[in-house]
Amino acid sequence: MLPALWRLLADRGVPVTIDDLAATGPWTPRQVREEFTRQPGTDWDDNGRIAGFGLTLRPTPHGFTFAGRTVYGFCASDTLDFPAVLGRPGVVTSTCPTTGRRIRLELTPDGPTAIDPPTAVVSRMRPSVAVPDIRRLCDLGNFFGSPEAAAGWLAANPDGEVVTVAEESEVVSLAMTRLGWVPRHH
Repeated sequence: MLPALWRLLADRGVPVTIDDLAATGPWTPRQVREEFTRQPGTDWDDNGRIAGFGLTLRPTPHGFTFAGRTVYGFCASDTLDFPAVLGRPGVVTSTCPTTGRRIRLELTPDGPTAIDPPTAVVSRMRPSVAVPDIRRLCDLGNFFGSPEAAAGWLAANPDGEVVTVAEESEVVSLAMTRLGWVPRHH
């Protein structure tokens, strides 16, 4: 259901109705509504349409621009999924929360082609138990300008880890492929 939501949001650039999302797959409108209602991290608009989950139309620190449109990721790692799931190249922009330095990634469906600064890393948490609100977990996933810039984050989050953008890109690419979220033409 999420790949369909992401594609609709990216293609249209406006929140998606429950009926429109249900029409993309084997779900009834009731199933779609129940699934997203039980997810506290879902972004809803004032008209009961879905504005995002993972990929959102609401600005976050992690933007993904493609074909003149910008969507956002709940966390840094989410943006690494977007080119493969959407089947489109684009540019991720974020800001290192420690140094304030701009992070810029050029991505294709096959992975990053440019990383500025080249020392950029991604913080991530991989909980061993289900997290009731994905947004709390995602708030911990950021781009940092360097491993040194992420040292404070690591000290405050001993269960977390920091990996290179290339490493995280490989992990999310494998996950998206295994989940069947990558379009067939990819």
